[in-house]
Amino acid sequence: MKWLILGIGILLWAGVSMASAPGNFEKDVVKTKAGDLEITFIGHGTLMFTFGGKVIHVDPVGQYADYRKLPKADLILITHEHGDHLDAKAVATLRQPETQIVANPAGAAKLPGAVILKNGEKKTVAGLQIEAVPAYNLMHKRESGEPFHPKGRDNGYIITFGDKVVYVAGDTENHPEMKALQNIDIAFLPMNLPYTMTPEMVADAAKAFKPKILYPYHYGKTDPAKLVELLKGNKEIEVRVRKME
Repeated sequence: MKWLILGIGILLWAGVSMASAPGNFEKDVVKTKAGDLEITFIGHGTLMFTFGGKVIHVDPVGQYADYRKLPKADLILITHEHGDHLDAKAVATLRQPETQIVANPAGAAKLPGAVILKNGEKKTVAGLQIEAVPAYNLMHKRESGEPFHPKGRDNGYIITFGDKVVYVAGDTENHPEMKALQNIDIAFLPMNLPYTMTPEMVADAAKAFKPKILYPYHYGKTDPAKLVELLKGNKEIEVRVRKME
């Protein structure tokens, strides 16, 4: 289990440590100049961040967690409207009167009151700078010829936590806009076929924009060890594997 050993790793430049989380989810703690960023790995494309006393849920879906037992949201980020990323019931469970929701236009249409961010737009929401990054397929398509995720519809998000910049890619392939990103500290890149990327595509993107820490997520039955092997010896990128099937 070589990749597991690498995934656990040692204390990094960012001050990352592992701990248990509610519901037995894995959790990492990343040190920032503005306090700890806690990352909870819930499953598939679903994450939870805690920072500065605020709770940020990304693509909450009831299949992966009992949201009655998790902290209520100050901010919810929705990458797109597919059912494994947008679960209106889970959102309703997490939502409080003051909760803010950010979504792509199609996702926002299903969530009254959501803040709409289109590709390339940036806004400060719940005290955090959020930028919507394109998320789309270049190669993988339905039988009809339509991409699983067409260009211009879905979002990835860049979120700034203190002095750390986090990129959650959503469902996407290694398109030029991703490869042109700069100064990303932590990246979550999807790795399952036919909807997102192969390990080779993830490695290609990572080598281009060089995140300091790379988490494969949404990887289904794809073996994360393949990505670890592809990036073996790359001293600029630390691949960290968590349970995110």
